[in-house]
Amino acid sequence: MRYVFLLFLAVLPALAAAAVELDEHTRHLPLGQMMEVFEDPRGEIGIEDIASPAFESHFQRNRTPVFNAGYSRSVHWVRIDLSYRPQIAQGARRWLLEVAYPPLDSLQLYLSDGQGGYRLARDTGDTRPWASREIRQGNYLFELELQPEQPQRLYLRVESEGSIQVPLSLWSQHAYLEAQPGRIYVLGMIYGVLLAMLVYNLFIYISIRDQSYLFYILYIAAFGLYQVSVNGAGVQFLWPDRPWWANAATPLLIGATGLFGCLFTRSFLRTAEHSRWMDRLLRLIIGFSVVVMVLALTTDYGLSLRLATALALLFTLAVFAAGILAWLRGMRVARYFIIAWSALLVGGQINTLMVLGHLPHNFLTMYASQLGAALEVVLLSMALADRINALKDERAKILENARSDLEQLNRELAESNRLKDEFLSNISHELRTPMMGVMGALELLPASETPEELQQYQHIATGSARDMMRLVNNILVLSELRAGKLRLQAQRFSLRDTAVRLEQQFGPQARAKGLAFDLEFDGKLPDRVYGDGEKFEQSICHLLDNAVKFTSRGAVTLRFGGAVEQRQVQLEVEVIDSGIGFSDADQAYLYHQFRQVDGSMTRRYGGLGIGLAISRGLIEVFGGQLSQQSRPGLGSRFCIRVRFPLHGPEQMLTSQPNGNPPSAPIA
Repeated sequence: MRYVFLLFLAVLPALAAAAVELDEHTRHLPLGQMMEVFEDPRGEIGIEDIASPAFESHFQRNRTPVFNAGYSRSVHWVRIDLSYRPQIAQGARRWLLEVAYPPLDSLQLYLSDGQGGYRLARDTGDTRPWASREIRQGNYLFELELQPEQPQRLYLRVESEGSIQVPLSLWSQHAYLEAQPGRIYVLGMIYGVLLAMLVYNLFIYISIRDQSYLFYILYIAAFGLYQVSVNGAGVQFLWPDRPWWANAATPLLIGATGLFGCLFTRSFLRTAEHSRWMDRLLRLIIGFSVVVMVLALTTDYGLSLRLATALALLFTLAVFAAGILAWLRGMRVARYFIIAWSALLVGGQINTLMVLGHLPHNFLTMYASQLGAALEVVLLSMALADRINALKDERAKILENARSDLEQLNRELAESNRLKDEFLSNISHELRTPMMGVMGALELLPASETPEELQQYQHIATGSARDMMRLVNNILVLSELRAGKLRLQAQRFSLRDTAVRLEQQFGPQARAKGLAFDLEFDGKLPDRVYGDGEKFEQSICHLLDNAVKFTSRGAVTLRFGGAVEQRQVQLEVEVIDSGIGFSDADQAYLYHQFRQVDGSMTRRYGGLGIGLAISRGLIEVFGGQLSQQSRPGLGSRFCIRVRFPLHGPEQMLTSQPNGNPPSAPIA
C-alpha cells in the first residue's frame, strides 16, 4: 500500500497540470493560460518549500491570457512545465522566455539543477542594475535550453511595489527577431510624433511667446518621458544603472504630466474667465500633482505610484470636462481640444484599467495610452494652430474697429475744427455788432446838438456795451461749467419778482416782432425760496431768448408751476413757443456748445449757439433737469424741474450738488 501512495505522489504533477508541448515548428507560444500561480502574502516562502510536494496543490491555474494581480504587495510564484517534442529527431534547442512588462521590480527565474532541486538562474528587475538582464532588451528575456522528450519545470518569483502583471510567452529565437521590427516601428512612430510636435511647438513658442505653448511643450516632454519610463526604453537607454530612479521616475513623470497638463488647460481654455469652479478644480489637481512629485522622490514607491494612478484618472476626466464646458460656452478652439483629449482619455483609461487588472494585457492595452498620446499631441497642435487663427481674426477685427474709431475721431476732429472756425466767425460777428454800436455812438456824441440827441447816443452806447458784456459773461459761465468751478450763491429770492423781470425783459422784444408774450404764474407757489436766483434767472433767459429769436409768428409763453413737498418747492418752469421747432435727429446736438440747428454760414438767426448748453449746465448744477419736446414747424416746449428749499441758512453750494460733473452735458 505504501508503494501505491508513493507512485501517486510521483504522478501527481502530471495529473495537476499537463506540460506545455512544443516542437521545432513552434514560433511563438503565449503561456498565460497554461501557467499556475501561487500567492505568498508575506513573501517568506523560499524555492525549497515552493518546489516541495507539499505545495503542489497550492498552485492555481491562471484562466486569463495575462496574469494580472494589479497593485499587490504579495510575492507571486509562477510555475510552468515545458516539454519539447520535435517531430524530427534532433538535439537540444534554445528558446526565449519573455515577460513583456518592464515595470516589475524583481523577477527571479529558477531552473532545475539536475539533482532534484532548483537553482536561481537569473535575478533581474527594474530595481536591479541593467547588467542583471540576460539579454539587454526593454522586456525581460530568459534563454532556455530544452532537451527533446525531457519535460522541464521552471519557477518565476515576481515581486513589485507597483502593478504586478506577467505577460509570459515563449519564442523561438528567429521568431522573436522577426517580431521586433514591428514593435520598434510602432514605438518609433509614437516617439517620433511626440518629438516632432515638441520641436514644432518649441519653434512656435520662440516666435510668438504664447504661454500656452510653453506649458504644452513641458506637457509633451513629461508625458513622453513617462512613456519611455514604463516601456523599458528609459532603463535601456537613459538610466541603465540607476535602479532607484527607474522606480521614482514613473510617479514623478505622471505628476509632472498632470501639473503641466492642467497649466496648459487653464491657459488654453481660459478657465479663470468662463468657469471659476473648473479653474479651482484644476488648481487642486495642480497641487495634487506637486504632492505626487514630492512623494515620488521622498517616500515609498508603492504609495506614490498608487497616488499617481489616481491622479491620472482624475486629471484626464477633469481636463475632458473642462473642454466640454468651454465648448458649451462657445469657445471655438474647444472642439479640437475635446477631440484630442478624447483620444488620450480613451487610451489612458484603457491602459489604467489594464494596470488595475480590469482589462487583459495585450499589445493594444499596453500601448493604448501611447497611441492615444501620439494622436492627442497632433490634434492639440491643430487646436493651437486654430487658436492662432482665431487670435489673428480677433486681432484683425480689433484693428478694423480701431480703424473705424480712428476715422470717427478724425471726422469728429474735423467737425471740431469746423465748429471752432465757425465759433470764431460767430463771436467776431456777435461782438463786432455791439462794439460798432458803442464806437459809433461815442463818435457821434461830440457832434450832438440837442440834449435829446445826446441822450439817444448815450442810450445806444449803453445798450451795445450791455449786449457785449452779456456775451462775455455767457462765455465765462460756459468756461466755469466745463471746468466744474461754478459756485452758486444761496440766498432768499422771489420767484414772482423773477418772473416779472423776465416778462419785462423779453415781453417788449416779443411784441416788437408781432408776437404775444404770456406770463402764467401759479398762485399756490410760495413767493420766496432759497437758492441762487441770479443763475436760475440766467438759465431761463437763454430759453426765452431762443424762443423769441426762433419764433416769427404766434406767441411765447412763460409758465411757473409746481408744488410744495416736505419744506421744499418742486418748481416747474416751462418756456413754450410756436417757432420753427426741431426734429428728433437734431436733439442729439441740441445742447452742444457753439452749435445751432441751422449751422450754415447763411443762417437767418444769430448767436453763438451756447445758450441751451449754459441753461442745461446751470440747471444740473442746481440738481434739476431740463427736458424738451418739439416738432419741426410746430414750436418747442422746454421744461425746467428743480427743487428749492423754503427755509435754510445762507450757504455756499458747490457746483456739484448731485454728484454729477457740471461739464457732462456740454462736453
